[in-house]
Amino acid sequence: MRERLAELAALRSEILTGPDPAATERQHARGKLTVRERLGLLLDKGSFTEVEGLRRHRATGFGLEAKRPHGDGVVSGWGTVDGRQVFVYGHDFTIFGGALGEAHAQKIHKIMDMAEAAGAPLIALSDGAGARIQEGVTALAGYGGIFTRNVRCSGVIPQISVILGPCAGGAAYSPALTDFVFMVRGTAQMYITGPDVVQAVTGERVSHDELGGADVHSARSGVSTFLHDDEETCLQDVRHLLSMLPANNRELPPDAISDDPVDRPGDALLDLVPADPQRVYDIRRVIEEVVDDGDWFELHELWAPNLVVALARLGGQVVGIVANQPLAGAGALDIAASEKGARFVQFCDSFNIPLVTLVDVPGFLPGTGQEHDGIIRRGAKLLYAYCNATVPRVQVILRKAYGGAYIVMDSRSIGCDLSFAWPTNEIAVMGAEGAAGVVFRREIAAADDPELARARRVAEYKEELMHPYYAAERGLVDDVIDPRRTREVLIRSLRMLRAKHAQLPERKHGNQPV
Repeated sequence: MRERLAELAALRSEILTGPDPAATERQHARGKLTVRERLGLLLDKGSFTEVEGLRRHRATGFGLEAKRPHGDGVVSGWGTVDGRQVFVYGHDFTIFGGALGEAHAQKIHKIMDMAEAAGAPLIALSDGAGARIQEGVTALAGYGGIFTRNVRCSGVIPQISVILGPCAGGAAYSPALTDFVFMVRGTAQMYITGPDVVQAVTGERVSHDELGGADVHSARSGVSTFLHDDEETCLQDVRHLLSMLPANNRELPPDAISDDPVDRPGDALLDLVPADPQRVYDIRRVIEEVVDDGDWFELHELWAPNLVVALARLGGQVVGIVANQPLAGAGALDIAASEKGARFVQFCDSFNIPLVTLVDVPGFLPGTGQEHDGIIRRGAKLLYAYCNATVPRVQVILRKAYGGAYIVMDSRSIGCDLSFAWPTNEIAVMGAEGAAGVVFRREIAAADDPELARARRVAEYKEELMHPYYAAERGLVDDVIDPRRTREVLIRSLRMLRAKHAQLPERKHGNQPV
């Protein structure tokens, strides 16, 4: 027995250090950590339990039969983050470049099935060269099994992808199916076809980073949720995100004790938001003033900046915040903002996270580009997500809320539970200038002094239809509140709604616009 145990200890030591020490040095030379170093940063110390660490492939041909390292290029298992259980797998780039083969895929399938059965979050640390070409179609079938499980677990357990190296070809679709994607600048790349194929087919020369680097996917494509400069801060933020998420869709997000008083007055809000609807301000400062301890976690910070989405706490309770950003495009909704908001609303609804919507929107962005690219179909995604959401929903209208964009931003008419407005609110079909120009067009054109006539009609329209209490008088706003009480009103409302239960009609699933 002692001889066998010594043999086992030597084998485990070899697995931990890897079959080729030089490969570890090359990994570090690329500015990347090894998979086990990453697990050490992600998980609580000493909590990782590995699964199938002795697994080896059984493929033959192209020299594979002579190279059968244990683990087969992926490390999988479970551990804890702040004492809460999670499941994780990470590609080992030092073995076969982290490429996926049959045994490699089966290890991932197993840990995904375990995460689903245990009802705990799943984290994928991606750093692999795609399908193992030498294994042919069996490698491709392995990806199919991963995608199927990604979809089956969607809305059941949180799924997080962390891109720490190459993620190319079919491998890129798994992160796209998960809830959150983290990327590290300089080392992470995601694309369906690489630079060589792009050049061969289109003649276009492009680098790996220009084609699918972290900056591209964080600011242009919207594929990446979070962007980081190094792996250490990236993995630390993965831990922070997990602290705000429930383990599965049958649980509520974890509460936290906050010393921030519920009734703390927000005096700064009176100066942060100008009464003049044409003046800009930073909605991030409003969020910071309202939430617990000014602490909040923004998603997709660089993509579609005209809409801000974030996780935060109010009275210790996790909430999802959706807010128009006047600093970018006046806060108007466009295709990208609609898709960004829809994805976030849908996630919050899946995992029992209440929604707070801060509204200051002039409408949908006009233009042939938006119309031809499908703003009707793609803008409807945000509308669908809100209408389908059954979690507690509270709307606060800070200033203007015009036209269809007002409806889409979780208005009472589409099912928000409570709607509040500041005294600076303007809810209308359109701005007074535009409305007067349409309704009184002929009168203004025929007037001796058209500008005077226009000004008089604009003032009249504002007085009749855009005063702060018009919507409240008709029951479309529950109350007009002092901005300084926004935090208190939100916390008390969310506490009242905590036990909300809403039942959707029985159906297989809706046919949402995609």
